[in-house]
Amino acid sequence: MIKEFVDVLIIGAGPSGCVSASYLHMNGVKIKVVEKTKFPRLVVGESLIPRVMDHFAEAELFESLDAMNFEKKLGARFIRGEEICVFDFSQKFGEGWDWTWQVPRADFDNTMAQEVIRKGIDLEFETEVLEVSFEGKNSKTIVKDKDGNLKEIHAKFIIDSSGYGRVLPRLLDLDTPSKLDPHSSIFTHVKDINREEGEEGTQISFDILETEVWLWVIPFSNGNTSLGVVGPTDFINSLSENKDNAEALRNAIQKSDYYIKRFKGTEFLFEPVKLENYSRAVKRMYGDGFALTGNSSEFLDPVFSSGVAFATESGMLAAKLYLKEAQGIPVDWEVEFTQYMKRGIAVFTTYVQEWYTGNLQTLFFHQPENPDVKEKICSVLAGYVWNEENPFVKKHDHVIKNMAYLLNMQKEQSPE
Repeated sequence: MIKEFVDVLIIGAGPSGCVSASYLHMNGVKIKVVEKTKFPRLVVGESLIPRVMDHFAEAELFESLDAMNFEKKLGARFIRGEEICVFDFSQKFGEGWDWTWQVPRADFDNTMAQEVIRKGIDLEFETEVLEVSFEGKNSKTIVKDKDGNLKEIHAKFIIDSSGYGRVLPRLLDLDTPSKLDPHSSIFTHVKDINREEGEEGTQISFDILETEVWLWVIPFSNGNTSLGVVGPTDFINSLSENKDNAEALRNAIQKSDYYIKRFKGTEFLFEPVKLENYSRAVKRMYGDGFALTGNSSEFLDPVFSSGVAFATESGMLAAKLYLKEAQGIPVDWEVEFTQYMKRGIAVFTTYVQEWYTGNLQTLFFHQPENPDVKEKICSVLAGYVWNEENPFVKKHDHVIKNMAYLLNMQKEQSPE
């Protein structure tokens, strides 16, 4: 069996893996990246948030991505019947990027992967991890390539960025139930032939069909648009008696007063994909000789587009901590990795939970708007969930609930 020896093995070539690989390569670390699929490949997570731009810039991936002219995302719009709430990332609390992208992930991820290869990093597609064993922090990983050939990769550290493949959680029995209620989604792309000119045609929107059910509309610069419906799993399953994903998605579009005209009868560019009970969690995010990043560890919910941001945040952090450790500097992975990531995850978890209770929607659509509150929530939606100068970060566990309660009380007490 062929043997390879590297400093760091990275499993997965999505945003998390590419950020890790590029940053480590910049710092002289010998990298091997293995990716089970062939790129370009279809994947969900097409709406980014500004925090990711920090990571792409730091990993020197920004220029290659910017050259693709992906649709710029300047904010997000939430629709509930005739009520509309728009967040503008340039009007947020604190520092940070004011924009990001809306992307077909097949093109986006492939651009990053090809840039990683161009930099001279060894990236092997269609290569599956079969087995991993550890001796102290050193690991031996058996992989199989597309021709069925086996290879033994010896590494000083593994970064698992395998996303929904969840390689190490599966092999090391690290999966644990998510704290979030079971939700599912169905999505596809359409050729957006009825798209309006200007901002209306390109703005990402979340159309609330019921308190816990919403439609996403993510326009791309290539003229296509991603359409998806999200809701409790039982509701999503009820959209088609025959479990036909296309029928279910069309039935969801029918429920949208705002988008029925734009998308009624529009041809789907591929058979809609269903992601069932998508929220994920793990017992631990690291161990001797490995770290879990991105969806390999935690995935919350698509409502605030946090997935890629947590993927690149954890990918960059894992790379930096490995580098620190390799230089002989002690690293407390529990404090510097797990506790740090958990702080940001906890903030977004609260926002997801309060979205589905309806409390956050109460704040979004309250009139007249409170600009101060809106700026602070906008900063969270932009991904700056570690900025504890923002009370909507620091006090996330009760501020939304309490404020929604007061607004609802005022509404009940006000004369008709």
